[in-house]
Amino acid sequence: MESSRLALVQVKDWLAWLPNPITAAFIVALAVLVALALHRLLRKAVRHTLATRYPNIFSIFVRLRGLTRLALIILALLVAVPVAPLGPDTAGLVARALLIGIICLIGWAAITSLHIAADVYLRRYRIDVEDNLLARKHNTQVRILLRTVQGVVVIITIGAALMTFEAVRQYGVSLFASAGVAGIVAGLAARPVLSNLIAGVQLAMTQPIRLEDAVIVENEWGNIEEINSTYVVVRLWDWRRMVVPLTYFIEKPFQNWTRENASLIGTAMLYLDYRTPVPLLRAKLEEIVKNSKLWDGRVINLAVTDFKQNTMEVRCLASAPSAGAAFDLRCEIREKLIDFLQREHPEALPHRRMEVSPEDYAALDYGNGQDRSGRNPPPQPS
Repeated sequence: MESSRLALVQVKDWLAWLPNPITAAFIVALAVLVALALHRLLRKAVRHTLATRYPNIFSIFVRLRGLTRLALIILALLVAVPVAPLGPDTAGLVARALLIGIICLIGWAAITSLHIAADVYLRRYRIDVEDNLLARKHNTQVRILLRTVQGVVVIITIGAALMTFEAVRQYGVSLFASAGVAGIVAGLAARPVLSNLIAGVQLAMTQPIRLEDAVIVENEWGNIEEINSTYVVVRLWDWRRMVVPLTYFIEKPFQNWTRENASLIGTAMLYLDYRTPVPLLRAKLEEIVKNSKLWDGRVINLAVTDFKQNTMEVRCLASAPSAGAAFDLRCEIREKLIDFLQREHPEALPHRRMEVSPEDYAALDYGNGQDRSGRNPPPQPS
């Protein structure tokens, strides 16, 4: 650093014939260019050394690219500004800008470190597998806590940057000292932010929802796609997105189909005629489900659950490893059972029946297809 300062002093002496503003601008620009060139050389050296042998460490350095570039520029300016021929007012403004830059650099470094630590921790928990309950649990906790801590770091960074200004510092001290009405107004204004912040911590700890959970919210079925610091994005079955406030999942009831595990029992309801051969239908259901790739090998059941006026209600149950597989399995059961009944037992399909009195039968004239009164005959019972 001392050698760099001496080099800049020599440049200043060489440019003594120029006006001071031009000399200062040239020195600052030279320092920034040297910092960028040094950063580029360091990137090439790191890529050559770590890209093939240590890819994980290299990926961390790639994510730190912007952070290290800003750090080198600030360092170069810290060396160049004292050497540049700046007036007292201009030097004070530049010094304050550098202080704010250092504060932002620290906040950025803290946020980047949090993201890197979260990614390294979550590498052992993959969501793109069949049994991903534990992975979704850890991903949800880490992502929610990460966003919460990130919000706190941003607030602290902005507050620290603003406190470098004397007027803001005095206003903040007087505001905290007065409390009273101003404190009440500030508390009411911050209530949505604080409630969402607390709700985020509750969701991370208790986990009523996790990433990729199958839920029913406002009578819409979908999966939890994203959990932010103030809202949750639900990916609906038809690719729409429902945005729900974070507090909704704390204050209102909803259905979570994958709370304990991803397996579900799918239900297919059939409404059939009373002449349906139930034992044959049950055997056919077992054949369909056991030959299906969607079945998880746990539950198969068929039962007559109710009698209607013209039909009986038949409930078919089959379990599947996930909500999507359960839906597809239900559709497959309906399609193949109806096809089976249409081909082999058409009498099992629903029929409409009509009562015909003996007098109407006696009045039929089968010779001309009309009754003795000339009216068309009533329909025959099925």
